[in-house]
Amino acid sequence: MTDIVIPAGLGTLLAAIVGILLVASSVGFVLARRYSPEGENEVIENLNQRIRSWWIMTLLMGIALLGGRTGVVLLFAFASFSALREFIGLVPSRRADHWALALVFFVVLPVQYLFIWHQYYGMYSIFIPVYAFLLLPVVAALRGDSQGFLERVSEVQWALMVCVFCVSHVPALLSLDIPGYEGRNVLLIAFLIVVVQLSDVLQYVWGKLLGRRRIAPRLSPSKTLEGFLGGVASATLVGAGLAWMTPFSMGQAALLALMIALLGFVGGLVMSAIKRDRGIKDWGHLIEGHGGFIDRLDSVIFSAPIFFHVVRYFWSVA
Repeated sequence: MTDIVIPAGLGTLLAAIVGILLVASSVGFVLARRYSPEGENEVIENLNQRIRSWWIMTLLMGIALLGGRTGVVLLFAFASFSALREFIGLVPSRRADHWALALVFFVVLPVQYLFIWHQYYGMYSIFIPVYAFLLLPVVAALRGDSQGFLERVSEVQWALMVCVFCVSHVPALLSLDIPGYEGRNVLLIAFLIVVVQLSDVLQYVWGKLLGRRRIAPRLSPSKTLEGFLGGVASATLVGAGLAWMTPFSMGQAALLALMIALLGFVGGLVMSAIKRDRGIKDWGHLIEGHGGFIDRLDSVIFSAPIFFHVVRYFWSVA
């Protein structure tokens, strides 16, 4: 079992992203000097915070991709662990839940990513939704505390599903066996991440420029119909333009990008509903200008597993 080889196309993509970030940093610097010299403009300051965070996230992603399969798996295992901490931190728990929580963090999560690293599809595809889901209630029940049992167990199961199972399907893309695409699977990860994150950014930009009608004002006041349509359409065009780095034709890449953008939007909406239910604005404060890990992963949560299985069904031979 050999590690993946970093394809030449990845260098081109990373160079393009760095170029975009350089332009964004220059624009942010000029705006700050002209309109927010003392940091008084909240929008400009938030923009520059987001740009600085994107530099850090791009650096970490680049290092992980250069580290091959091991680097990618470790990066997303860390992301899952951090996201799980954020989610569990908002879930009320009792002393009787400690064994189940320890099992989630220190057994289920590492075992799931170990299966991913070994490319053991037969286990990483069912380990959490079958074995872990059935085991957790048993462990909790053995503690003998029935107060709020269903709610407590269900919240931990949901946290495990979105923070570990769904996110782990990003590095799982490395295990797909696509004829004529050997050694380039890392570009599938790049395609997914670039499309879903650009869709988020472009929905924000279009919403600021043209946004009038809010889609779900009680869940996410910043999401508008104009922003949604403009962002999804733009991300679809970007996906078509990135067909060169995938095993897809331009039309197929556009359709998959459209699917990713739509799933990213509904994923973000669902996670916003959970935040509103808990009375918080962000999942955390670790990433400057972005909130927590889940705030950055919310669009990936729904798109990653669907994208993985669609590609596996139509393009992979294993």
